[in-house]
Amino acid sequence: MIFSSLRRLALAGIAACALGVATVPAQAQSLSAEQRAAVVELIKETLLKNPELIQEALVELEKRNQVAQVEAQRNALAAEKASLTDPATSVIAGNPQGDVTLVEFMDYNCGFCKRAMEDVRALAKDDPKLKVVIKDFPILGPDSVEASRVAIAVKNQLQGQKYWDFHLKLMATKGRVNGAKAMEIAKEAGADIERVKKDIEAPATRAVIEQTVALGDRLGLTGTPAFIVGDEVVFGAVGQAALKQKIDAVRKCGKATCSG
Repeated sequence: MIFSSLRRLALAGIAACALGVATVPAQAQSLSAEQRAAVVELIKETLLKNPELIQEALVELEKRNQVAQVEAQRNALAAEKASLTDPATSVIAGNPQGDVTLVEFMDYNCGFCKRAMEDVRALAKDDPKLKVVIKDFPILGPDSVEASRVAIAVKNQLQGQKYWDFHLKLMATKGRVNGAKAMEIAKEAGADIERVKKDIEAPATRAVIEQTVALGDRLGLTGTPAFIVGDEVVFGAVGQAALKQKIDAVRKCGKATCSG
């Protein structure tokens, strides 16, 4: 009877150790030193005879971590709903009053962002009820920060389709995009360059980038492009069809993935 209880405690100990659980079964706390030593030996014996238990437990741990991460991200999205669509720190395209919002965190030097831009443009064109929100998330170095500062400064002058055209042209630029290249495209778009030069140094311009980067950190975003659709984050250039599927799901059930 005592041996059977010790074996149960040993199995519980294996599960706790493998799954990273800090607590131990309550019964174990009342064991004598000799009994605790026996439990340790049973754990060793069981793992040596059944090493696959560790792999199974690690797989289960990874599943639990993923579920917890998704849940934490959904909670963060709900808490940051207003920040995600704040016009002061975003570019609004498509239908500003759209019934579904697609948010993209992007970097002007992100190759996958350039690829995904065609998908975003097509979605905005084909879906008259879609609101598109673009957020400058310059995480790929100083050149990206410079380009974003110019883009944010240009937004003070160009609005609506004019700014959207500027943004698309900047995204379509081949090679590395820096402040000088962004200035060149801003001039072609009709922006007052002297004013742009002044505005890129303004505290408000720097604040937009700082706030967006901080928002990305709170949402657990580690790369670009990152899309927010409903209650989900979609990473990478997944293609127009995949994004449309999420958008359609939000319209159907209020979530990016409908159950059943």
